[in-house]
Amino acid sequence: MHLSALYHYPLKSCRGNALATAQVTEAGLEADRQWMVTHPDGSFVTGREQPRLVLIEATPGAFGLRLTAPGMPAFEVDVSRFATPWQTRVWADTFDALRGDKAADDWFSDYLGIPVHLAYIGAASNRVLRTAPGIRFAFADGYPYLLISDASLTDLNGRLRVPVAMGRFRPNLVVTGCTAFAEDGWRHVRIGTVEFEVVKPCDRCVFTTIDPQTGVPDPGQQPLRTLGSYRRTDAGVMFGVNLIARTTGRLTLGDQVVPSV
Repeated sequence: MHLSALYHYPLKSCRGNALATAQVTEAGLEADRQWMVTHPDGSFVTGREQPRLVLIEATPGAFGLRLTAPGMPAFEVDVSRFATPWQTRVWADTFDALRGDKAADDWFSDYLGIPVHLAYIGAASNRVLRTAPGIRFAFADGYPYLLISDASLTDLNGRLRVPVAMGRFRPNLVVTGCTAFAEDGWRHVRIGTVEFEVVKPCDRCVFTTIDPQTGVPDPGQQPLRTLGSYRRTDAGVMFGVNLIARTTGRLTLGDQVVPSV
């Protein structure tokens, strides 16, 4: 069993970047979900309500973030401009972040057609996991890491009229060499030299129905409708598992994956 794909999403809900190697931190893969679009009241904006966010390509660099999007000029975000404390909200979590670049706010507002701000997590964020209060993380929905096996996607695609790509599910880690949904039963997993704890299955939402290549929702609510027919529990429709890192280190494609139950 081995690590077959790595992804990070520097801007929450943006297009994923495929990586050959990545540094594991407590808060997630390096540069993952360090930036987020918010409403004027600080609440988060995601692809669930603004599907065109998935068409934005966000590339982290030494001084900030480079953004490109259909119909928009490329924009360079300078992290040094983000110094104003800004209280943000992701679901039930309210926590501190930073804002300050009006030009970045205007770029996103023009693209989405609504007034928004760009927030940066910064080094002083006080957001911690509810289930593990010692672990700090950034703008991910609930946990720093999401893992899915190739076999689980193959099982789902065997039930769909039109197969979908792994990008629908926005994982950080993809593994190859196990049976479908084997990850549901794991409690810990070592990838290369890094130890992870499997916290819970990941419940999926309408975001999975948005094609990441076009930003268009599927009219038949696929693949969520099919997933719901055989992966529904009392906690929701499950696909993939949420992880927290118990050690740090570097992951590289091809790393051995060793789970334990």
